Amino acid sequence: MIILFRLLLLIAIAFIVYTVYKFIVNPKRKLEIARDKKDFYFHDNLDNTKQNLLMTYKGYVFEGEKYLGTTDHSLEVVNISVSASNPEQLQGLDREDIYFLEKEILIRYPHASIEWKYPINRLIIYPLKNDD
Repeated sequence: MIILFRLLLLIAIAFIVYTVYKFIVNPKRKLEIARDKKDFYFHDNLDNTKQNLLMTYKGYVFEGEKYLGTTDHSLEVVNISVSASNPEQLQGLDREDIYFLEKEILIRYPHASIEWKYPINRLIIYPLKNDD
């Protein structure tokens, strides 16, 4: 009976450690921390084109919808449509911030063209080109 109790106690401790570990490494949690600290954080699963990418920069959260298409040699993400999670709170965002975010997206998706949703698309004068 005591051995069974010790075994159950060991399993409970292992479960608690696993739960705490999963909480600490949760990317959504890291995104929220970066948003609160007004840092840059990029969350994306490069292997899953159906899952949207999430970015935070200067306290703003952006979501990018990826679209698969063809390039000269393969199927790649060729278009990313980016929108702000709370567009009414974008006060203070400037062109240089948008260009920084575009560069970060193009690092991960070099064949993609980036389309910004309203109201950010009113801020952009010229599209950024990837230097291949």
